[in-house]
Amino acid sequence: MPQMTRRLAIAALTLTPLALAPLPALAQEGQPVRLIVGYAAGGPVDQGARLFGQALAKELNTTVMVENKTGANATIAGSEVVRAKPDGLTLWFAASPTITISPNVMSKMPFDPAKDLAPVAPILSYYNLLVVNNSEPYKNLQELVAYAKANPGKLAYGSAGVGASNHLGALLFARRSGIEMNHIPYKGNAPAMTDVIGGQLNMMLDIISTASNYVHAGKVRALAVTSPQRNAALPDVPTFAESGIEGLKGFDVGGWYGIYGPKGMAPELLAKLNKAVNAALAQPDLKKRYKELGYDEWTGSPQTLAERAAKERAMWATVTQGITVD
Repeated sequence: MPQMTRRLAIAALTLTPLALAPLPALAQEGQPVRLIVGYAAGGPVDQGARLFGQALAKELNTTVMVENKTGANATIAGSEVVRAKPDGLTLWFAASPTITISPNVMSKMPFDPAKDLAPVAPILSYYNLLVVNNSEPYKNLQELVAYAKANPGKLAYGSAGVGASNHLGALLFARRSGIEMNHIPYKGNAPAMTDVIGGQLNMMLDIISTASNYVHAGKVRALAVTSPQRNAALPDVPTFAESGIEGLKGFDVGGWYGIYGPKGMAPELLAKLNKAVNAALAQPDLKKRYKELGYDEWTGSPQTLAERAAKERAMWATVTQGITVD
């Protein structure tokens, strides 16, 4: 064999395995993507995920299936993604509490969000709305605080679980306003809201996107939003800071949603997913719907998501001192 021919043959043998290697899974159209949600169907995280899943399906030209894996402060959902193959076909529509709060309060966190997951992209930011049963006698925060002080330990609030953002947000409100309330944890916001409407529960903080629907329908009464400014979806509802209560000056408690995948995804696949997520969020229909629901836009790179998560994890470490979830 001539020397030049021999070299070409060797080069061909060397390159053939790379040439025949399969493309990242998402480059092969038709394979469905699982979008894991850690909270109950019908709740705000589930709602946000289903809207997003429809938009993402268009960008990836495939089916996006939302799966609810509830319980344990959404760490069951996170564990599902941690165990998945890093092929981009299993993604987590994560709410910030599991990433930023749970590591500080859970005695047996099943995974390390900072080490065992791959940040893909931010989705949006959100704030909560304090709603009460329609039969409650207080019509604003000042009246609620006065009632609670006159009846210590009588009022109860619900949350999506111990260590959830609406648990700690309500706890922070109680501490700063000098009142005592009982905490009743649920497996998601949806069942807690059902009990507020039915009168089994006095109140709860819930994400504006879903809580506003119940307010507009007259099923619950809104008292205040946790954002520093009033929300466009509920312009007549004051902020906590507007209450005039000394301890609530500067009250600002919110959260966010982000997309995570299993650790070990190829850089090209991660870049492809980030591009698809940002393209989905740019779709006019999704932008309009999220705005109507009271969400704030928040997009960017995997690093954008990782940096905010790290910053807020450190912040919540201070707030949650003394709180442990077994």
